[in-house]
Amino acid sequence: MTAEEHVESEPLTKRDFETLARFRFGIRRYVRFSEDTVRDHGLTPQHYQLLLALKGFPGREWATMRELADRLQLRHHSVVELVDRAQKQGLVERAPHPSDARAVRVELTDSGQLILARLSAMHRDELLRLGPALELPIWDDPPQDR
Repeated sequence: MTAEEHVESEPLTKRDFETLARFRFGIRRYVRFSEDTVRDHGLTPQHYQLLLALKGFPGREWATMRELADRLQLRHHSVVELVDRAQKQGLVERAPHPSDARAVRVELTDSGQLILARLSAMHRDELLRLGPALELPIWDDPPQDR
């Protein structure tokens, strides 16, 4: 469904706009905090997202380039370049895939683990501080046809 096809029957109220604006402001504050914090620690926001995607990958401590491209919503070649740069910084390493000779798995190094743990604790604390500013909006009368 495209944005043009998704038309609500009920117009938004002033309160709806305020709720959306408050939520968007909370998201932007968090993203700004994240970008500034990781840069202050010598990483790019993209590197932090890469490290987090690796550590947070469901069920294991590594991911393939294709899986990372999906998680980061990037093209495959962009992920390869990102991993190349992170590998040069000693944050990740490549290893043979255990069952697919065509694929490579990407893993965090000890250095990558340490910086990710430090930065992620700071991110968690910021989320706790922001609290209600990042709660999903709750609509009084949600449309019935969603």
